[in-house]
Amino acid sequence: MNSLYQSTITSLPLLGRGKVRDNYAVGDDKILIVTSDRLSAFDVVMSEAIPGKGRVLNQMSDFWFDKLADIVPNHLTGIAPASVVAASEVAQVEGRAVVAKRLTPIMVEAVVRGYLIGSGWKDYQATGAVCGIALPVGLRQADKLAEPIFTPAAKAELGEHDENISFAEMEQKIGADLAGRIRSISITLYKTAAEFAATRGIIIADTKFEFGLDANGTLYLMDEVLTADSSRFWPVDSYVPGSSPPSFDKQFVRDYLETLTDWNKTAPAPSLPDDVVAKTGAKYREALSRLTGTTLEQ
Repeated sequence: MNSLYQSTITSLPLLGRGKVRDNYAVGDDKILIVTSDRLSAFDVVMSEAIPGKGRVLNQMSDFWFDKLADIVPNHLTGIAPASVVAASEVAQVEGRAVVAKRLTPIMVEAVVRGYLIGSGWKDYQATGAVCGIALPVGLRQADKLAEPIFTPAAKAELGEHDENISFAEMEQKIGADLAGRIRSISITLYKTAAEFAATRGIIIADTKFEFGLDANGTLYLMDEVLTADSSRFWPVDSYVPGSSPPSFDKQFVRDYLETLTDWNKTAPAPSLPDDVVAKTGAKYREALSRLTGTTLEQ
């Protein structure tokens, strides 16, 4: 399978590159978002591409944007990416790009947790709370929470770690009304998606959403949604509270990196063995198949 580590679109102005996505201007009001096969772990971009990963993320986001469109509008325009680039560049965008509305991003990630895992578990162990939200005593790692909780994170610069913040801090950053709307919408999105995923044998342990505003102040869901990059997906049949369940994401990469005693989780990234790259790619494709019922479009 062909891979794309970094796009090289010259027919459009480059706006910037994130950990995974490259953004180009399409006029003044739209952007071309190209999802590469780059992978980041511990907020460091790895040197190797995961072949097909960007196309999996793009296809999965499209699936969820469509399914959740009645809850909140999203950034998609429906314009074919191939129509906005030069003919010689079409191969770079096929199956891995969208033309989206150009929005002002909200600089807070909307994180929803339905299970106690990751940084939330570490926070709970230390304080009995997650982002200032007190939880019952005696919860185990990976326990399901009585109700999903909203735990925002302040977005960091590329290569830096996002910082968990309280809802009160989010209100201070973006205003109480907007913060309240984002919290309500995010929890509804999570619950709707989790109910669907359960019918496919998948637990959505947690996820993060990103939002933006247009010139009229209309709120849109943007970037990506409910992919294996932005969410923890667990197979129902192997879920056991009290330990970290296997997941359909970059866990093979994280597990490998945790074994390296000479890497301090900062750039430059160490090289990834071929088998780690292959197994990671397979997990992303399996997540797409199990959740959407479709395989990667060729």
